[in-house]
Amino acid sequence: MASGQTSWQDAFLRECGIRRGIILHGNVVDVVADPSSLDRWQSVPDAVDTILKQRGYRHVIRWDRVAGVSGVDSRTWRELAASAVATAPPAAGEDYDMGEPLAPSHQVPDTGSLEVTPQDFLSVVSRLMKQSGPDRVAFVLDWSHLLFGQANALSEAERGWLLMMGKATRDAQITLNPADVDRPQTLMVFLCQGLSVLPPSLYLNNPLFKEINVPLPPRVVRETAVLQLSSVLSVEPPVLPKSRVLADIVDSLEGLTLRDIHNLAKLSRQLPKMSAESLVSMYRYGERHSPWEQLNRDKLGKAVETLKVRVKGQDQAIDAVNQILVRAYTGLSGLQHSSKQRTPKGVLFFVGPTGVGKTELAKALAQFLFGDDEACLRFDMSEFNHEHADQRLVGAPPGYVGYEEGGQLTNAVKKRPFSLLLFDEIEKAHPRILDKFLQILEDGRLTDGKGDTVLFSDTVIVFTSNIGAAQIEADNPDARSAFVERVRAHFVNELKRPELLGRIGEGNIIPFNFMADDKFLVDIARSKLEPLRHRLSEKWGASALQFVDETKALQSIVGMVDRSSGGRGVLNALTIYLFDPLAQFLFDQVGSPDRSQGRTIRVVQAGSKPNFDFELE
Repeated sequence: MASGQTSWQDAFLRECGIRRGIILHGNVVDVVADPSSLDRWQSVPDAVDTILKQRGYRHVIRWDRVAGVSGVDSRTWRELAASAVATAPPAAGEDYDMGEPLAPSHQVPDTGSLEVTPQDFLSVVSRLMKQSGPDRVAFVLDWSHLLFGQANALSEAERGWLLMMGKATRDAQITLNPADVDRPQTLMVFLCQGLSVLPPSLYLNNPLFKEINVPLPPRVVRETAVLQLSSVLSVEPPVLPKSRVLADIVDSLEGLTLRDIHNLAKLSRQLPKMSAESLVSMYRYGERHSPWEQLNRDKLGKAVETLKVRVKGQDQAIDAVNQILVRAYTGLSGLQHSSKQRTPKGVLFFVGPTGVGKTELAKALAQFLFGDDEACLRFDMSEFNHEHADQRLVGAPPGYVGYEEGGQLTNAVKKRPFSLLLFDEIEKAHPRILDKFLQILEDGRLTDGKGDTVLFSDTVIVFTSNIGAAQIEADNPDARSAFVERVRAHFVNELKRPELLGRIGEGNIIPFNFMADDKFLVDIARSKLEPLRHRLSEKWGASALQFVDETKALQSIVGMVDRSSGGRGVLNALTIYLFDPLAQFLFDQVGSPDRSQGRTIRVVQAGSKPNFDFELE
């Protein structure tokens, strides 16, 4: 593309000599390189004008329903309109009013625009499309996605406009003369931001029309744009040709337009000497520092210790998570700590019996990576077990109930792009939902019902599952391998979706241990006492919560736990045998925080059973 044209421009230049209607849709509000100048950009409509004139059109007339006609002076437009009426009278049954001759008040300078209604404009277009005179005209209908309403609820006027355009293209003369066949034909060009907003009856199965997508700028175009702006792009270290900084910033700009890149350069002037990653994070999300940028070697070195504070009895699972984080940070897997990788930063699949810490480890990981438990966005997949549940995740399509609300998943990621997405009990989701996960894991993006692209490149995705928990015995020495094998069989044999397992990666399947050891259950119970003490201090002003024998008390509580419910059973037992009696004591005996302010609440156990009395000291 030595001329500076991109693939859509080449396609447009080619199709101008073939079709009578071309629909340019997609990224039409962006800019493109100006082929006449290496350091200048032009808007897509201006690029269209340039190509049409290059193709040999004498007149390129741009129109939208607000500004009217531009590109020709008022005299030329009146001559074209008069020529259309004079040379092509309405056929039988046509009764399109051309309106009154344009009054002088409608005239503007040659560089301006001329007010013309849709009816009058399309009347001229439909007449000239049927002519074969020397003055071939290209009509560019700008913002054409605002011309029509809902395709299934068009007004009579809109149906009339469609009829005019359809008949004009259908009845246009066909040139077979070798001397004329290569000459440009009168053409309609539609510029719209989304193809779906035009009535399909206009172009579907119509060989006279061609749809051409104007895509977001590819990598080579983004790199050229960044280099063109390098003199005004203020980042530290600076952007230099063939540098790593250039490669990283170009990769991080995937999904953005050239106008975005220009805005980014302007933003860098307000916030000079930022790193390129911080600058892109600020532009995309309004946050100066990305949590991923702050994930350093020292912090990763404490990952195991940090996670073990909250998750007990799952040392092997924590070690496996840590290994995946290290592999990601060093760039030795697809989960690399690099702006070059646009897929999610991590994908983990936790499998094991209920109540063993799968959800707790996900929350602990969110706290470790993003500094907040609320960064763990949980989706209970048992609520997405019907065929059209994917619309709840990404939003209903236009015209359907709930379209304005958007999707639960896409809205959540828009609001909090740095997050851990927890999909609980993934095996209960409808298989159709898995198609959405395939797209997320493969491309790192989803398009919601409104047509917005949502990026998942700064998220971690965690799936949890109880697959095999009912069949695998707790005393099975190969329980961990058995869980992995059950997951593999579920995706390959039952769902028939081995490709999803391939995207997750079998190495990222992390089995959890059964909670058979009372020591781990006691550790879980002990970890729940800390938030209790904090609450007593905050609400009641108590200086401490002390047991006569804390270990004995916790062991007696754990003795009441149903082992099949794991750690979740510990919390239930704590509620029944400790929290509820303590709450009753505060209500009956203390009554007001004034009485407990600065005092110690002492827990006294009577016997070996979890029967507790409480005293204020």
